[in-house]
Amino acid sequence: MGERHADRLARLVGLIAKLRDPEGGCPWDRAQDHRTLRPYVVEEAHEVVAAIDGDDPDGLKSELGDLFLQVLLHSQIAAEAGEFTLGDVLDALADKLERRHPHVFGDAPADLSAIRTRWNEIKASEPGRAVELPTLLAARKLVSSLPDDASIEALLAATTEEERAGLDLLAAVARAWRHGIDPEIALRKVVDAARAATGDRRGA
Repeated sequence: MGERHADRLARLVGLIAKLRDPEGGCPWDRAQDHRTLRPYVVEEAHEVVAAIDGDDPDGLKSELGDLFLQVLLHSQIAAEAGEFTLGDVLDALADKLERRHPHVFGDAPADLSAIRTRWNEIKASEPGRAVELPTLLAARKLVSSLPDDASIEALLAATTEEERAGLDLLAAVARAWRHGIDPEIALRKVVDAARAATGDRRGA
């Protein structure tokens, strides 16, 4: 990290510590914990995606800062509780990047098929907790782990109309992902366009 970047990061860390200071900090920031901040992590991530979809570099710059603020706040809260520090977060990320890219930082094969296989093997070997993802995201992660020529229909025998409809949806997710399209973002754009066309504001 360049000296200027290090200085900027140190300034931000100091600002967050000041905001959380029990004596002279911000009452709202002092009142937050990991759980109360959960909605803001999701909100800021969606706003980053919106800035990207809007081809808005200035907006993206701002929204990335807001998302990084969540990292800083959670790290400060954890440090105060003796759980971990921002340095631990940065070290863990650097270690993960090196571990998951042996084709860059080691001598593993660099063809795409081998990279995908090794990535999945490494990720499966890492400790972690099972997370219940939203269904569309879980479907995307499932199809991204399959070989490119895998048949969705061959995954299981659909015996009911509901199962066949589910397989059709999963196949659509697979087609989108294999064309470089995130199905969640694609569906959101179509839903937003349909709402605008019909004047329907429900769920907006």
